[in-house]
Amino acid sequence: MSAPGLVVFGEDWGAHPSSTQHIVARLAAERDVVWINSIGLRRPRLTARDVKRIVDKLMRMARPAHGLRAESAPRPPRVRTLDPRAVPWPGARLAAALNRALVGAQARAAMTRAGLERPILWTSLPSALDVVDAVPHRALVYYCGDDFSSLAGVDHAPVARMEARLAARADLILAASEPLAARFPAHKTMLAPHGVDYDLFATPAPRAPDLPPRPEGGAIAGFYGALADWIDVDMLARAARALPRWTFVFVGPVHAPAEALARLPNVRLLGPRPHAALPSYAQHWDVSLLPFRDNAQIRACNPLKLREYLAAGSPIAATDFPTLRPYADLVCIAQTPQDFQNAIEQAAQDAQRNATRRARVQEESWDARAQAIARALDALP
Repeated sequence: MSAPGLVVFGEDWGAHPSSTQHIVARLAAERDVVWINSIGLRRPRLTARDVKRIVDKLMRMARPAHGLRAESAPRPPRVRTLDPRAVPWPGARLAAALNRALVGAQARAAMTRAGLERPILWTSLPSALDVVDAVPHRALVYYCGDDFSSLAGVDHAPVARMEARLAARADLILAASEPLAARFPAHKTMLAPHGVDYDLFATPAPRAPDLPPRPEGGAIAGFYGALADWIDVDMLARAARALPRWTFVFVGPVHAPAEALARLPNVRLLGPRPHAALPSYAQHWDVSLLPFRDNAQIRACNPLKLREYLAAGSPIAATDFPTLRPYADLVCIAQTPQDFQNAIEQAAQDAQRNATRRARVQEESWDARAQAIARALDALP
């Protein structure tokens, strides 16, 4: 007998894979899934990025029949995605009513086509609260992967209120870190720390062709992910100036002012690369970077990059944050932004412990995380 199906409200499937995508992709081995792309956590603004996002969403919604579509990114055959016609205006009563009617109707139609009756409703976004009552379900799961009251790019106050109401209604809350879990009722909250695609990152990969050669007498420090508000760009620029014989490589989009980095001669901004290509960078630069600011978002976070860097065997230089501490013996931690360059140099001396780093996260795969969550889902009434 097949496990109960899932209707998932998440971010847009096919973007850089989130923890929800990693988990649901594995849960889909035993159950059918309708994945509903992001309703939005803030009202759109008149910026080039927001306009492009709106145009992309409109084009996707217009293409496929019934709003269900195939994905160019890898996707399990039992996962079907839906681009909802929704109003991204969290906290507004009119938007809530419209989304309840519009998204609810689309979700029910998608469930019918997928053969789902009273599935488990899973949401990773508080904005799905408006639609919960419009989707027949047997249980409600809230997966909390971030602190939405401080997350950059979110309308904090209305989203925090929606999250509180969603948590009160949820039958099960999955929290990605201990600081997040502490915010919810203990009797229905399960700690669900992030995992790692161990086989992808630990299997030897060829050196990326655009990774710069190691400078004579120097080394390469690297980071992949968005250069966004939670990254300390000024600290990175200071470290790059202090280490002129090092090359600093950044793989990913730039969503924050980065002129201080871009103009330095030993910095390379390579732009986004596919998730599957990341081991070709992390396995071959000398030090991986976790250069986070100290703020509420980071104190609650559980970054996927930490375990991915460890699985790649890479030495790591990082700023301090709570979920890093169980791995502190394998990471060179800067206690202040001024110490970051020293942490980079110390990490470069730690190349001989590659196998130790890999071994530490070998049992923390997404497969293991998904199995634990599947047991919790199957135990729901």
